[in-house]
Amino acid sequence: QVQLVESGGGLVQLGGSLKLSCAASGRTFSSYAMGWFRQAPGKEREFVAAISWRDGSSTYYADSVKGRFTISRDNAKNMVYLQMDSLKPEDTAVYYCAARNFKYSSSSSAYNYWGQGTQVTVSS
Repeated sequence: QVQLVESGGGLVQLGGSLKLSCAASGRTFSSYAMGWFRQAPGKEREFVAAISWRDGSSTYYADSVKGRFTISRDNAKNMVYLQMDSLKPEDTAVYYCAARNFKYSSSSSAYNYWGQGTQVTVSS
């Protein structure tokens, strides 16, 4: 099993940047593909980005964040990150870190482990 704890959320102005972090417990972190999802008030949880297991050589982004967000991982520290640049008000949501064994996915139902979420608010 793995436990996930997100941090780094906050209030930022239009066009600003934030870097989210997700700390994972366990000794087999590299065997998990990691994903970031978000959920805005009144909306369903949506995929943001994912990174492959092991060396993180493959990444995958939602069209809405492509070119603005970057996902990365540091297996030595059991960490996954989401660098968010050029933020827009529509990026406002609770952001969740998620893990699943091996192959990454854009489907939230494919992930077995979730963090508690961190709030990101972008003001205009």
